[in-house]
Amino acid sequence: MREVWITGVGIIAPVGNHLPEVLSSLHHLRGGIIPSNLISPGLSHIPVAPVRASDEALTNRTISASAEPDAPGGYALTDTTQVLSRTTLLGFEAATQAIRQAGLSQEALSEMPVVSATTVSGMKLAEQFLLQGEINGPLAHVVPAFDCGDTAEVIARHYRMCMATTISTACSSSANAILTGARYILNGLYDRVLVGGADSLSRFTLHGFNALELLSPTGCRPFDAERNGVTIGEGSAFLVLESSRKADRSKALARLSGFANCNEAFHFTASSPDGRGAAATMTEALNMAGLSPGDIGYINAHGTGTIINDLSEGRAISSVFGVHIPQVSSTKGYTGHTLGAAGAIEAVISLLALQEQCSWPNLGWSEPMEELGFHPATTCMQLPLRHVMSNSFGFGGNNVSIIFSAL
Repeated sequence: MREVWITGVGIIAPVGNHLPEVLSSLHHLRGGIIPSNLISPGLSHIPVAPVRASDEALTNRTISASAEPDAPGGYALTDTTQVLSRTTLLGFEAATQAIRQAGLSQEALSEMPVVSATTVSGMKLAEQFLLQGEINGPLAHVVPAFDCGDTAEVIARHYRMCMATTISTACSSSANAILTGARYILNGLYDRVLVGGADSLSRFTLHGFNALELLSPTGCRPFDAERNGVTIGEGSAFLVLESSRKADRSKALARLSGFANCNEAFHFTASSPDGRGAAATMTEALNMAGLSPGDIGYINAHGTGTIINDLSEGRAISSVFGVHIPQVSSTKGYTGHTLGAAGAIEAVISLLALQEQCSWPNLGWSEPMEELGFHPATTCMQLPLRHVMSNSFGFGGNNVSIIFSAL
C-alpha cells in the first residue's frame, strides 16, 4: 500500500530563520510578536510578527544559494531584471532548506512538481511599486512578481521541476497545498512533491483585517477568555512528500496518515458558531487515518485569538474528542497568523512536536473560556506521541485537518 512520508522540511518564521532556531524558540517560549510601526505608520499601535531578516539579506541569501556550483538547480537568480517579492524570497528560502534536508538530486527534482500557496503574494512589492512608478513606466518589469503564482514558478524554474501550481484558499491555503501533493502521490501521479506556502506582511493585509475589526491591539491570546483578536505574521514553510515506495525509510521524518478538507460555507469570513465544519473535517481526517479520537496525543489548533474562531474550534474539538481531548494549543502566540503560510508552518511545528515528543505551550493564555470544558497546554509537556493533528481553517469555511504519525 502506498503511503505518504515526509523526508524534508524547511521553515523561516518570526521565531527563527531555520529549523534549529524555531525549535529553540518553541522550547524556550520565545514568541515572535513585537510592537512595530515598520509596516504601516497608520497602525503603529498594532503588534505584528515579522521574520527577522531584511529584504536585502533575503535577496543575498537567495542569490548565494542559487549560485552554488554543486547544488541542484537551473539558472542562478542574479539577473538584475529578475524582481523577487518578499513572499517569493521567503518561499525560496524555505523550499531550499526542505530540498537540502531531503537530499534530493537534480534527477529527482526534475520529476517532481511544486505546489505552493499564498494569500497576498507580492502585495508588499505592489505597494512599493505604486509609490515609485507607473504601470507603463520604468518599473513595468516588476508587475509579474505581483502574481500569486510567482513563488511556485521561481522555485520550479530554478530547480528545473516538472510542474508548478498555486493554491489560494485564504488561511488554509498551504494546508490545502499539502493535501494536493499527498493526493498526487496516493493517486500514483508523482513519487515526490514539494508542498508549502509563503506570505509576507503588507499594509493591505493589516488594513484589511483592521477593517474587519479582527486585529488585537495587544497581541493574540488564543483560547483565552479575554482574547481580543488576531496578530498578523509572515513566513514560509515547505515539506518534501515522498511515496513510501520510493523514499528511504531511514530518512523519513513521519507519515502523513490522514487529511480532510470540508467547506461549510457558513459565512464569508466567520466560522459556524457550533463548529460544525471544523468537527466534520477532524472526523474525516481521523477516519482516513483509521484512528479513534483517543489516538491523537496533541492538536496544533488553528486558534487565531478571535472571539468567534476560538469558540467555534473549541466546541468542535469538544464534539469530536469528547472525554478523550488531548493536549491542545495554538502556536500563533509564537508566530502570529501567517495567513497562506500558516498551514505549512504549523505542519512543521506539529512534526517538531512528534519529533520532540511534547506539546507546545499556548503563549498568552491565562483565563479559561467558560464555554469550553478544557484549556490549552501552557508548558512543554513531555508526551508519548504517536499521532498529532494540525488544523487550518480559512475564510469562507474552507477547513483542513492533517494528521502526522510516527513511522
